[in-house]
Amino acid sequence: MAEQPRRSKPKETKRGPVKKKKRMTPRKWFFAFFFTIVFAIVCGIIGYLFITLNGERILTENADKLELGEASIIYDANGKEVTKLYDSSANREIAEYDEMPKLLLDAFVATEDQRFYEHSGIDFFSIGRAVVKDVIARSKVEGASTITQQLAKNIFLTADKTFFRKATEASIAVALENKYSKQEILTMYLNRITFGKGIYGIKGAADYYFDTDLKDLKLWQIATLAGMPKAPNRYNPINDPESSMTRRAVVLKLMYDQKLITQQEMEEAKAVVYEPPANIDQKKSDPYKAYVDYAIEEAIKVMPGMTEDELRIGGYRIYTSLNTTAQQAVEKEFADDGNFEKSPDDQKAQGAMIIMDHRDGTIQAMAGGRDYVRKGLNRVQVKRQPGSSFKPIVSYGPALETGDYYPWTVLNQDSQKCFGNYCPRDPHGAGPVTMQEAIKESRNLAAVWTLNQVGISNGIAFAKKLGIELAPEDRNLAIALGGLTQGVTPLQMAEAYSVFANGGKSVDPHTITKIETAANKKVYTYHAPASKQLMKPETAWYMTQMMQTVLESGGTGTGARIDRPVAGKTGTSQHGIPNFNSSANRDAWFVGYTPEWTAAVWMGYDKTDKQHVIKKSSSQAAAMFGKVMKQAMKNVPKSSFKQPEGIKQEVKEQAPVTNFNAVFLEDQAKVQLSWTAPENSKGVTYRVYRKDSEQSEFSVFVDVANPTVDDMTVFPGMKYQYYVVAYNSEEDKESKPSETITIDVPKTEVDIPEQPMEPDQPSDGELPGDGNNGGEVSPPPSTDPNQPVESESPGNGGTVSPGPGNNGNGSGNGNGNGTVGSDQGAGGPVESTDPGTGNGTVTGKGTTDKNEAGSAGGKA
Repeated sequence: MAEQPRRSKPKETKRGPVKKKKRMTPRKWFFAFFFTIVFAIVCGIIGYLFITLNGERILTENADKLELGEASIIYDANGKEVTKLYDSSANREIAEYDEMPKLLLDAFVATEDQRFYEHSGIDFFSIGRAVVKDVIARSKVEGASTITQQLAKNIFLTADKTFFRKATEASIAVALENKYSKQEILTMYLNRITFGKGIYGIKGAADYYFDTDLKDLKLWQIATLAGMPKAPNRYNPINDPESSMTRRAVVLKLMYDQKLITQQEMEEAKAVVYEPPANIDQKKSDPYKAYVDYAIEEAIKVMPGMTEDELRIGGYRIYTSLNTTAQQAVEKEFADDGNFEKSPDDQKAQGAMIIMDHRDGTIQAMAGGRDYVRKGLNRVQVKRQPGSSFKPIVSYGPALETGDYYPWTVLNQDSQKCFGNYCPRDPHGAGPVTMQEAIKESRNLAAVWTLNQVGISNGIAFAKKLGIELAPEDRNLAIALGGLTQGVTPLQMAEAYSVFANGGKSVDPHTITKIETAANKKVYTYHAPASKQLMKPETAWYMTQMMQTVLESGGTGTGARIDRPVAGKTGTSQHGIPNFNSSANRDAWFVGYTPEWTAAVWMGYDKTDKQHVIKKSSSQAAAMFGKVMKQAMKNVPKSSFKQPEGIKQEVKEQAPVTNFNAVFLEDQAKVQLSWTAPENSKGVTYRVYRKDSEQSEFSVFVDVANPTVDDMTVFPGMKYQYYVVAYNSEEDKESKPSETITIDVPKTEVDIPEQPMEPDQPSDGELPGDGNNGGEVSPPPSTDPNQPVESESPGNGGTVSPGPGNNGNGSGNGNGNGTVGSDQGAGGPVESTDPGTGNGTVTGKGTTDKNEAGSAGGKA
């Protein structure tokens, strides 16, 4: 058998058998390449689908972000823009595509994204070019973001620069391109981007930097705006004019290269030097803060369900009654430190003021305080104690409304000082006074007395009709002087006084007249509620007449006078600080009105303590009223207070007496009263009223025709009070009373000496008469029989025999009216003023000495 040939074994190495390498055949190369291409295509499709679907998802989930928030605008009474209601990134006005000049659109495309109209959200050509330039420069020198990507980043993304953020940005950009047109994307972009200084959107930027509309922009202005988005704070012309001008030149060169402008146009636009608008400071100052804040609050109330943010960025046009002349006058005077008391530290003396037109209720101007900040404490709406400015509301107004009281009605006729346990202080005293005089001089006791007469319930009800509802704890007489549990606001006081000014008719204070959308669609129009007659026209008229005297000489509000009729009332409240003895006050007021406008002024400290009190009373508040209203009303036609039809003829007061004087003459034991007659005193007599210490009320003592009288019926140890009125019998009218004078009659010791007398034989042979028989006594011999001496010692009737003429001594007893013979001395006539009931003894010793006894009777 033949032997088989041996197969050779593979070579072995230390590492083991050696494997043969497989050769890559062309066929294998083909399949590898094919599957690589397929894998790449699949990955690309998956990536594209991921980008597209992710972008669509983000757009769907954040659809609300695509709604551009537009700043609402506040307008004044003349329809002029006052301010925009900016709110962070919502500080913008929306511009429609058709509002934007083509050159403006071209400038932004040329600067930010030259291939904008060619790509679909992502510009791969620009990305490649940027990568090449970055590699060559070995740093990032050129961006590749399209306008669409910038819009995506502006709306949806933060500023972080991660791969995932860039991928998301790209996906949103693609989704935006799929959903919106190029015009819509460019419009959204220009309304979204920031232009520095807190300005968002091309329309707001044109207005702020150039004070112009989009359609009126010039080439150099367009180029300036187009250059700002890259670095808004650096390239805005206010922060850095030189850098802005350099950047403008770059934009103009890009526009020239793309044949959008000529070289001449480019050079001319480069050369323009920027000058800020004259009103740039007003645009930055956020004017009239207190008024605008109040108007926003009111707008939210009249637009139910709307939040403040929705109102601010809803693009609304809010028309108000703001009178810029009046508002500027208010802010000017409130910025003057000289109009306020100087504080010992950093806590300023504060104030508030509101002005309204009571003819239609429109609020004209407002000051919420000194250095008021946006959304700060608006003191127009803070309750404080009104003091005497509350008297017309709760005391005198209700009294006039009853029809039983008039300006000439005498108040506090019994000079009452206490009302139960309540004893208010009054520097004028407790004498009777007319209502008009009580208001003019701000008398406290008269106001409390009047409220006590008309009833607390009626006073509270009257105040409620005027818009002031008092607390249950306020059912006391202290409210007559403004002592309230919670206090009242300047707005409430202005509303209440406006009813007096408006003939007793209701007034509805408001600032908003209408609200429209950006498309001029009205969403709210103010309609005044039906007017109500809250008081009689006569009540309002009399109150107006009386409160005009407050500004006259002798009144408490003279500082409020201006060049037109004004009625008003001052008010102060006590500081109320325990263990602090000071006449300083917590609050100072002046509330007043012209025939056209009503205003309330309050001054005080936010927190009152021993160091922070008002020392100048209400004079500063009245002065503030006068300073502001004189300027504020310079363009308001003057008118006068109109007397209502059918009102009773105004009753003229009888002129009072003056210079009333009363003095006790001790040597004659009488009170001598005198006064000066009023002018034109024809047909006038005088009534003297008297009250002694044992009487509770005054009564008529005597009616006299001449301006002097003696009271010879006063008694030792008694106290007497007197006042005088002039009485016109033809009109049955008394004048207001004079001041009240008190007389204290001193006590006296009475000495009745016992001196027996021998009766002398009368010269006519008759016996001496007996006092009980009422006989006459013949005169004694005298060296001067024509000088009789009358005794001040009273007797109770009868006739007294004369004493010896030579000695001048006489004595007598009697029960009838008797006379005492004269002595031989040098005495004169003496008339008795103290009556008596028993014995009367007169001793004449040449100088007419007299002794008095008794307590009632006639003449001795």
